[in-house]
Amino acid sequence: KRTIGLVWVALAVLPAASLLAVPPKVVETVPRNGDLNVDPDLRELRFVFDQDMSTGGYSICGGGPLFPKTVGRPRWADSRTLVMRVQLAGDHEYRLSVNCPAAQKCHNIAGESAVPYPVQFRTAASEGMAQPATTGAQDNAQAASRLREAIDTQYSYKDLRGVDWDGLFVEHTPALKGAKNPAAFAEAAAKLLAHARDMHIWVELADTTVQPFKRDIVRNYNLDTLAKVVPAFQKRSAVVYTGRFENGVGYIRIDSWDSRHTQALEQVYVALRELAGARGLVIDVRPNGGGAELLAGEFAGCFIDKPVVYAKHVYRDADAPSGFGPLQERILEPSPDAPRDRPKYRGKVAVLMGPANMSSCEAFLLMMKQVPGCKLVGAASYGSSGNPKPVDLGNGVTVYLPSWKALRPDGTCLEGQGIAPDLAVKTTPVELEAADPVLQAAVLLVAPR
Repeated sequence: KRTIGLVWVALAVLPAASLLAVPPKVVETVPRNGDLNVDPDLRELRFVFDQDMSTGGYSICGGGPLFPKTVGRPRWADSRTLVMRVQLAGDHEYRLSVNCPAAQKCHNIAGESAVPYPVQFRTAASEGMAQPATTGAQDNAQAASRLREAIDTQYSYKDLRGVDWDGLFVEHTPALKGAKNPAAFAEAAAKLLAHARDMHIWVELADTTVQPFKRDIVRNYNLDTLAKVVPAFQKRSAVVYTGRFENGVGYIRIDSWDSRHTQALEQVYVALRELAGARGLVIDVRPNGGGAELLAGEFAGCFIDKPVVYAKHVYRDADAPSGFGPLQERILEPSPDAPRDRPKYRGKVAVLMGPANMSSCEAFLLMMKQVPGCKLVGAASYGSSGNPKPVDLGNGVTVYLPSWKALRPDGTCLEGQGIAPDLAVKTTPVELEAADPVLQAAVLLVAPR
């Protein structure tokens, strides 16, 4: 997967009212998220919200070659429709987001920021460019059959959410069989798979990845506020931030466990060594959506003295009587002294968590629950862990499906439920613009008495 630099277009405006309101959401986009045959002559991108917005500002995030070339500034066509004029290239992938953690100037008149809404699409080949290979009805039928078989035999959460797969395939098979090329087939497959509401399902075509389902969450943190309320706040790397409170409590924020940030994550150990004498430590992973579980485990191992079971799982096995293979345990090991000397910490620890946490970051939360005296503070995590595996449909399209059922140490499934905090702290987006109640509660919890 490619990484894009972050830029944003933002105009600051003051809220017109201080009343608490439901956070606005994007309900329609042109082009639609996941479209793979967008006309390169399209000149306007449109984002439609579910309620009246403050039209004095906006945030459209993205950057690099995946961000569309803009023509002038975005504008509000009306109180619910944001328009962005663009020049698109043929046969090109684009990615952008309305609002993002770093910029949230799309908000309603009460000051509630819109839920971030990523959009990705790919344009068709322009006139004169080599056109994509066409596919016949027979090839499409075989690919659709492979997809159905994979859902039945390989998808670990097939029955979790009560999806009517028989009905869905009846509804979507005409579009799958009638697809003129692999891109059209991938788009049709993504529409079908969106009904699973599973963040660990995606569709790949060449170098383009389509996420059929977009989760709808309200984050329990504000990055701008954090930079103001954490004393001695410092950016250590692209994903690591630190600080220290006057009472001696240390602060480490980790925004990702992605293996692309392996070198950047080395700064957590530098920070942990510097905070070794702190009598309390707050680890903030609220912005963290996951990544590599091994990297998360290496850090969590700094807080334990002996191996401990932190999670279990079962792999999908269609031939087994239960439909799943044998129960397997995942064990957290203490971080070794060699080949790299990792610091140890045995003081009080609180981990800040919330609905943005999923996948390998939820594994990290389960790891830290095994640390003696550690408390999880904030809101429940999202509840999504699938260990997805590729399924080649034979027509240039590959679908990734979850292969295991992730379980807590007691054997209960966390998919769709998440992990509950030890100390729940409620927040609102408006409240988070000036303070951070989750952080405040955690600092009090671990502060020296």
